[in-house]
Amino acid sequence: MKKKSVIKTILLWTFEILVVILFAYVLVYFFGQSRTNIGQSMDVTLSGGDTVLLNVLSYRVSAPKRGDVIAFKPNGSTTSHSSIKRVIALPGETVQIKDGMIYINGELYLEQKDYPVITNPGLASEELKLGDKEYFVLGDNRNNSVDSRFADVGMVKSSDIEGKVWFVLSPSEHRGFLNG
Repeated sequence: MKKKSVIKTILLWTFEILVVILFAYVLVYFFGQSRTNIGQSMDVTLSGGDTVLLNVLSYRVSAPKRGDVIAFKPNGSTTSHSSIKRVIALPGETVQIKDGMIYINGELYLEQKDYPVITNPGLASEELKLGDKEYFVLGDNRNNSVDSRFADVGMVKSSDIEGKVWFVLSPSEHRGFLNG
């Protein structure tokens, strides 16, 4: 009788340990992937060298929203570092930058934060029509960012998006949930 109880206890513990390992794996995979912000294009939201965590699951169940900060592979390149930018225009919309201001579908887009007037509209000096799975992204440091205005980045395809940036992990003075 005692032998069955020991085997049952061992099996129960083994099962519990496997459940904890599976749970930890899912948490790390979907919410704990990290990326490092390179350069100053996201100042003041993120600084160069900040390490952030991605929510990979959110874009498997819904699409990016205007204002989300995302990590993506520029032009789908698997060898380049991830880029981090803010979503400005969504699939099917038109975007244009004129007189330093952003226009979406012909209407002035007023952002929640006070970003500087854009001095170089790049490709967006003409109206750009986004495809079904394309996003137009800008760095928050609008005049010091290589983003969708330039051919090096261009429109970001949904398949190139790695996840939503949700938490600054390091350095410790920046640690916390991403605001805006």
